Amino acid sequence: MSTAEDRAAALDLVARLKSSYPELPDAPAPDLLDHARLWAYLKTDHDVGGEPDAPIIYENKQYETWEHNTYVICEVLAWRGIWLSEERRRIGNVDLGRTMYLGLPYYGRWLLAVARVLAEKQHIGLTELSERMLEVKARYEGGLAGRTPTAEPKFAGDGSRVKRNSHHLDAVGKGDPQVFAGRAGAARFRVGDQVLVRELPALFYTRTPEYVRGAVGEIAALAYESPAPEDETWDRHDAKPEWFYVVEFDLSRLWDTYTGIGTDVLRTEIPERWLSPAN
Repeated sequence: MSTAEDRAAALDLVARLKSSYPELPDAPAPDLLDHARLWAYLKTDHDVGGEPDAPIIYENKQYETWEHNTYVICEVLAWRGIWLSEERRRIGNVDLGRTMYLGLPYYGRWLLAVARVLAEKQHIGLTELSERMLEVKARYEGGLAGRTPTAEPKFAGDGSRVKRNSHHLDAVGKGDPQVFAGRAGAARFRVGDQVLVRELPALFYTRTPEYVRGAVGEIAALAYESPAPEDETWDRHDAKPEWFYVVEFDLSRLWDTYTGIGTDVLRTEIPERWLSPAN
């Protein structure tokens, strides 16, 4: 049982967890927000490329058991048609808010995505999930003490009525994105074409980096055919596949403060809808 002191200490820690501008109050009135800050708030959380940050030491840390188990759970959910990988990325990496995206461990966000998707698709109730969490917590009260956590399911459910996507069947023996080959039609661009990355509004999930939007690059290769992540993430069966291109950018033109050599380039995959002729 928690005490009043325990609850006060927990809420004090939450109050320190901020992801806002210190010069603005929480939930600011509209007249206090300028366009630049509003844009920053709405920028998708996972698109952090190019943002200034302090250097960190790279550590080749081995995955922990719970991280391996989380990966396996996510793969099994995909194999059984419960979600698409883009769906997991959207719910696990984007709809969390910047504070949780930057503050949680990588596979912690994957694990949270499992719970959110299963609840969102009504495969599990929130009360059921809460009760099971308490049950597992009590099972290992006092720590693992060298034990390995084991699953103790209460029953094996009947999955015949579970609503599933069809992608896990369509792609069997073909793979993804190979399953979409030949369905996008003629490619609009060719290798060597100069293209401009369109500055489409991106309020929600996208995998086109913000730092290349509005920049000019060159088509280096035609990569594959697939629905754009913005559509595939919702398991839209009517989403038409389109061409993805490997676009090459001159780093000295891409970054205003770049100080490397003039021949340095960056390549990234971009779907056709984001590109227009540079001229």
